[in-house]
Amino acid sequence: MYLLDTNIWLERLLEQQQSEVVRQLLEQIAPEQLCISDFALHSIALALTRRQRQEAWLRFVQDILIDGDVTLIRLQPQDLQAVVESMEQQNLDYDDAYQYTIAKKYNLTLVSFDSDFDLTERGRQTPSQVLLSLASDA
Repeated sequence: MYLLDTNIWLERLLEQQQSEVVRQLLEQIAPEQLCISDFALHSIALALTRRQRQEAWLRFVQDILIDGDVTLIRLQPQDLQAVVESMEQQNLDYDDAYQYTIAKKYNLTLVSFDSDFDLTERGRQTPSQVLLSLASDA
């Protein structure tokens, strides 16, 4: 299963440079194999509503969580110590450490454009790398 980082979702929602590869990723992976963290969900809300895109925000929630099968996952209060440890041990800021800790806790492949994860024990995959991996498995 895959944990899509905030920047993956926003790349598509904001139609940025790598939007097309994210579209391909979302088409290739069954929604029930995708996860989004509660932190990423609220970060996306902030990014969209700051741009006065409330309708896009509501449509996103409807599409992936209400009508879709993307799994919303969260950390419990007792997991927050691990977030701080990830900050210190993996040299990550809080939002990256949160994502990293969720990926580790649930044994998920972290998909991100953020190269800060490259120096961590678990690493990350870009959408292009996931697509290549899926193609070679077929």
